[in-house]
Amino acid sequence: MPSIHPNASVSPEAELEADVEVGPYVVIDGPVRVGAGTRIIAQAHLTGHTEIGPECVIHPFAAIGGPPQDRAHTGERSYCRVGARTVLREGVTIHRGTAPESTTSVGDDCMIMAWAHVAHNCTVADRVILINGVQLAGHCSVGRCTVIGGLAAVHQFCRIGEYAMVGGGALITQDALPFMSHVDRNICTGINRIGLRRNGFTAEAIDELRTIHRRFFRSGTTIGRAARDFADQARTDAGRRLIEFALAPSRRSIGGRSLGAARKRGQEDSTVAD
Repeated sequence: MPSIHPNASVSPEAELEADVEVGPYVVIDGPVRVGAGTRIIAQAHLTGHTEIGPECVIHPFAAIGGPPQDRAHTGERSYCRVGARTVLREGVTIHRGTAPESTTSVGDDCMIMAWAHVAHNCTVADRVILINGVQLAGHCSVGRCTVIGGLAAVHQFCRIGEYAMVGGGALITQDALPFMSHVDRNICTGINRIGLRRNGFTAEAIDELRTIHRRFFRSGTTIGRAARDFADQARTDAGRRLIEFALAPSRRSIGGRSLGAARKRGQEDSTVAD
C-alpha cells in the first residue's frame, strides 16, 4: 500500500501503486497515476492526466501536469508523462500538451534540476540532464543523453540532438546538432568529445563525427548540402545518425555558426565599431 502523509491531499481519481510515498502538503489532483516506489516529497503538486513512472523522486514545489501556458488551450484533455527513475528537483514545472490528446513527455533516468521548465508538447528523451533554470519552450525535442547547462533557453520547435552538450546560459533558437557542443547563440564549438568518450563511443566514431563537423562548417557550403554529399560515405552508426538529423525536416533549421566563424564576425563587428 502507498504511504500517504495525513496532511497530503490525494484525489480519489488518482492511482498510486505499491510503495509510493506521499509527503506532507503534497497535492495530487485528478486522474494522476504514480508508479511503484516513487517518492513525492513535501509540497509538490501533480495534476491532470499525468503519469509518473516507477522509482521517481519528486522534490518540493515541483508542479507537474499543469495546463499549458498557451492561449490556444481551451481545456481539452491532454497528457503529461514522466518515465522511470527520473528525478525532478525543487520547483520544476512540466506542463501537459496543448492540442487535444497531445502529450508532453520526459523519458527514463532523467535529472531535471531546480527551477527548470519543460513546456507543453516537449519531448525529452532518456538520460537527459537539464541543469538549474533551463527553459524549454513549447514543442521542443531533446535527444537522449544530452546535457543542457544552467539558465540555457531553447526556442519553441527547436530540436536538440542526442549526446549534445549545451553550455550554461546558451540561447538556442535553431536546431542543435547531435554529438556536438553548443554555446552562446547557436554556436557549435565542435564534437562533445568528453561526453562521447564517457558514453563509450569508439575512436572511429569520434573521428568520423569530427570529420562531418568540419564538412558542415568549413566546406563553404550549406549544412544540408554537406550532409547530402557525405551521406553515402558515413561508416559508423553515429555518423549516419548525425547525417539523418541534419537532413530531417525542421521548423527552425540547423544552427549554422562554428566558433571560428563567430569569432571572425566578432572581430569584423569590432573593426566597424572602431
